[in-house]
Amino acid sequence: MAEGTAKKQEAPAETQDLTDGFHLVIDALKLNGLNTIYGVPGIPITDLTRMAQASGIRVLSFRHEQNAGYAAAIAGFLTKKPGICLTVSAPGFLNGLTALAHATTNCFPMILISGSSEREIVDLQQGDYEEMDQLAIAKPLCKAAFRVLHAQDIGIGLARAIRAAVSGRPGGVYLDLPAKLFGQVMNAEAGRKSLVKVIDAAPAQIPAPAAVERALDVLKGAKRPLIILGKGAAYAQADDAIRDFVEKSGIPFLPMSMAKGLLPDTHPRCAGAARSMVLKDSDVVMLIGARLNWLLSHGKGKTWGEAPKKFVQIDIEPREMDSNVEIAAPVVGDIGSCVSALLDAMGSKWDAPPADWTNAVKAKRDENVAKMAPRLMNNNTPMDYHGALGALRDIIKERPDAILVNEGANTLDLARGIIDMYQPRKRLDVGTWGIMGIGMGSAIAAAVETGKPVLAVEGDSAFGFAGMEVETICRYKLPVCVVVFNNDGIYRGTDVNTAGSDPATTVFVKGARYDKMMEAFGGVGVNATTPDELKRAVNAAMDSGHPTLINAVIDPAAGSESGRIGNLNPQSVLKKK
Repeated sequence: MAEGTAKKQEAPAETQDLTDGFHLVIDALKLNGLNTIYGVPGIPITDLTRMAQASGIRVLSFRHEQNAGYAAAIAGFLTKKPGICLTVSAPGFLNGLTALAHATTNCFPMILISGSSEREIVDLQQGDYEEMDQLAIAKPLCKAAFRVLHAQDIGIGLARAIRAAVSGRPGGVYLDLPAKLFGQVMNAEAGRKSLVKVIDAAPAQIPAPAAVERALDVLKGAKRPLIILGKGAAYAQADDAIRDFVEKSGIPFLPMSMAKGLLPDTHPRCAGAARSMVLKDSDVVMLIGARLNWLLSHGKGKTWGEAPKKFVQIDIEPREMDSNVEIAAPVVGDIGSCVSALLDAMGSKWDAPPADWTNAVKAKRDENVAKMAPRLMNNNTPMDYHGALGALRDIIKERPDAILVNEGANTLDLARGIIDMYQPRKRLDVGTWGIMGIGMGSAIAAAVETGKPVLAVEGDSAFGFAGMEVETICRYKLPVCVVVFNNDGIYRGTDVNTAGSDPATTVFVKGARYDKMMEAFGGVGVNATTPDELKRAVNAAMDSGHPTLINAVIDPAAGSESGRIGNLNPQSVLKKK
């Protein structure tokens, strides 16, 4: 070579250390501490699940992708890291898409990773196996969507997905990995260098001092203030700051269902049992991680009474402000930073709300609790909802560390008010959309992510959406006790079809024994017909840690149309002659 230099020759490919798309996906996940995958194996991701499991990642294989997605979503809520759901292409992707949209609506960080058909065939619509333009379909239903075509971009692709899922207002992200990507080979060292460890994925967003002062000024002028805690407050894991703020301010608080336990429901300032009164009579309402959506009647109407109200709102998303009503004092930032700033600005002296207001709230709460108490103590056969939930209420009181998963219509609506929670992030339910089918996925993720015992309280209709996942619970030997409130139907099991021989649309098989399903997979099945039997069975299940399903026989006539939201179910104005 000229001037005595020698050009270094690259080693032949057969002597290089190589890696491929499979290993780069796995290494990128592990580098970012994402060590659990929820999904369903199949073409083209079967080998990815095997290799991930062999590498030390825990891979939980479900019976349906939608349930795996719900598990990933609630894993994100519990850990503040994106839950990972892995699906096959086209139909499997579509099954996972419902859960992805659910995660986005509820602000749960989740990444749906799906294998897909090759771009060149999809774009020419040449009829590939499970051909679908998945990226285009996913985009309207999630925070962000990315496709990775080259192995060297896997690290960047996952990093972008992580950052999008957890930054700002969290949500769902879609990551599209075409089948050809997994088999791409590259130099191992170059592959290692292409991976990205995400730093400070969800940086603190500090509120403006002027916004903090404005909020405190509005609160100071209140005669009947109220704090509403939403699931965003629970997600923030700013538990100490929120508790200190509520206690220092002395303001009554109303927890939304998944915020229950941030402060115990038995706390002297909790207004949960006086919900109707405090919403109607309050004059200043502070929202912490809660939205004025349908769950709060959009901040207006009969629910809120006639007196004018001022709203203070803490949210990380500025566009949330004024979404339904005028927000007098918007405080934009992450909840932990905002609440801490409010505490600092309050100083050492803060005037408690007027005693006539706090005493009135306490009196109404105590009155409603006393009125409800006898209904929760009955031991009727067949059970009604109050007797059954009263038994479960006692169990959660004795086991405050257990996680309660809850879904259904009457089963959900009544449990929200009856079962007290004592610790944060111990109640998981249907969230903003009020959908059914989240129960088994949420129960599985709760057990996996926390290691705590799980009590899943299900309506029989809700259980039907994902009942086969009891096999998944048994296969992984998870400490989950499922209680199915079985009243033979949707809302109730007494409707009659007067037009023909088919059952009414809301009626199921009479006397069904859901407990036999759990026994079929090696779990424990129990049929309970009284609140006492139910309590004994649940306690035994929680003590043992064995997968258990209790068929709780509820009076078929118990329950009301659509639970407590029957007003959302349009009624015909025509009368049948």
